[in-house]
Amino acid sequence: MNATLPDSGGPGLVVDAAAGDGVTVVIPTYNEAEGIGALLAAVRAVLPAARLLVVDDRSPDGTGEVVREVSRRDPRLELLSRPARQGLGPAYIDGFRQALRGAPSAVIQMDADFSHRPEHLPGLLAALAAGADLALGSRYVAGGGTEGWPWQRRLTSRLGSRYASAVLGLGVRDATGGFRCWRSCLLEAAVVQPLRLRQFGFQIEMAYRARLLGARVVEVPIRFPDRRLGQSKMRLAITLEALLGVWRLRLLPRAALVPPPAGSAPGRKPL
Repeated sequence: MNATLPDSGGPGLVVDAAAGDGVTVVIPTYNEAEGIGALLAAVRAVLPAARLLVVDDRSPDGTGEVVREVSRRDPRLELLSRPARQGLGPAYIDGFRQALRGAPSAVIQMDADFSHRPEHLPGLLAALAAGADLALGSRYVAGGGTEGWPWQRRLTSRLGSRYASAVLGLGVRDATGGFRCWRSCLLEAAVVQPLRLRQFGFQIEMAYRARLLGARVVEVPIRFPDRRLGQSKMRLAITLEALLGVWRLRLLPRAALVPPPAGSAPGRKPL
C-alpha cells in the first residue's frame, strides 16, 4: 500500500513500546463483568503507562461499575458509558474519537475476553515503531494461529477473511480480526465519514478505509484462543452483515468512506 499519510518525521512511531507511553487502548464491553478486572490488570502489567479506555454499552451485569471501581485506583483508566447497546462498530467509533481527543501517538483496539492476549501488545507497537501505519494482529500468517476452535469455525473464519480481502483488494490474510494498533493520524482520517457496517463487518470496513487512505499495513502473528470468559456475541445476522457488506463497501464511492486525497479539495487538511 502506498503511503499518502503525513510523514511522522522519522522511520516509524515514537512511543515507548515497553511502557505504553503515548498509547491509548480502547476496549469495548458488554456483559464482561466476570473478567474485565483481570483483563485491565493484565494490560496494565504489560503497558504500565498507557491510557486505558473502556467503552461500555450499559451492561446489565454491572461491567461499568467494575470499571469505575478499578479506575479509583488507576487514574489512567477511563470509562465511556454509552446509553444502550448499539453494535460493536459504533462502540469502537465513539471510543476512537474519545481516545483521539487525548492526542495519543497510537491507538490499540482489543476485546475484553482474553481472546486478544495482552502479551502481544508490545509486538503491535513495535510494528508501528518500524514504520507501519496499521498493525493487524493476524491469526493467518506464519507464527499465528487459533486455539480451541472447532474445525468448522477455523474454516469459516479463514474463508471469510480471504473472501473479504479478495473482494476489496485488501492484500491481508486476516481481514476480520479486531486486535489492531493504529497510528493516530491514520485513525483520525478513517473515522471522519459515517460508519456503514455496525457489527463485526466493521473490522473489514476499517481495514478497507485504511487501504483507501494508502496506509502501510503489516500483519503481526498472534495466537488467538477461544474466549476464556463470558459468552460469544456472534450471531447469524452479524455474519451475514459482513458477507454482504463487503459488496456494499466495494460499490460505494471512495468519498463515502474516507476524505478525498490531499489537494483534491481546497482548504482541506492533507492526509
